[in-house]
Amino acid sequence: MKSLQNILALFLLTSPLFLAAQDIPDFDTLAESILYRKEMAGSVSLHTLGYGAGYRTGHNKTYYLKRMLEFDLLEMKSPKEVRRYNEYLPNSRRYVYGKENNIYILRAGIGQQKLINRKPYWGGIEVRYFYYGGPSLALAKPVYLYIAYYSQQDLITYYDLQLEKYDPQRHFPYRGYNTSEDCDIAGRGPFLEGLGEIKPYPGIYAKAGFNFEFGQYTQRIKALEAGVVVDVFPKAIPIMAFNDPYRFFVTAYISFSFGKRYN
Repeated sequence: MKSLQNILALFLLTSPLFLAAQDIPDFDTLAESILYRKEMAGSVSLHTLGYGAGYRTGHNKTYYLKRMLEFDLLEMKSPKEVRRYNEYLPNSRRYVYGKENNIYILRAGIGQQKLINRKPYWGGIEVRYFYYGGPSLALAKPVYLYIAYYSQQDLITYYDLQLEKYDPQRHFPYRGYNTSEDCDIAGRGPFLEGLGEIKPYPGIYAKAGFNFEFGQYTQRIKALEAGVVVDVFPKAIPIMAFNDPYRFFVTAYISFSFGKRYN
């Protein structure tokens, strides 16, 4: 269900750009070689530590060079995360043991794209290299879990579920590990729980890679992109309870962009 919600959210974020890109006259083919000065595009992406969505807008300084603004929203995970569930309780939800915070990163940057290989008039692939950089903001939302507290009456074991912020000193994945309380983790809590406790971590980022554009119409943008991003934060961000906090993230990504050009 959570994956479905994420996909729907990304679709709703970028679908207006997709619909706008479809309103293109049929005569706008590559053969006309029209140079449009402005463009905007949305994107969905997968990276080595999560997923995200983005938006870009900018203009052509020349046919070979673009100046662009970009905005990204993405999830950032720890590479040490492992999902598990409580096999002794019915309808238990998967969770990541030891995870203290869910991390989401907002980026706003400026950059350039430079043409390497021009697309022939009959179609093909146009290749550009790019670089972006600017401020980023990591948002750390604390993890809430359902905790099962056990009791016994007439040789029958009962349990009561309580929603609590994850505490690495009290909450464990199996019953009996913590001798002070007869409880264990039943599963992850609601996504919205903890929104009022978000902590910001300002930082900076740099991005570079290659853009591969394809399609029949010059006014429509359809492109695949691959690159590498480095996010750096002066104050370390805690993610996993039993590991050092993170001051930087290095990720590789691939994305699909769609949008339009106009004058």
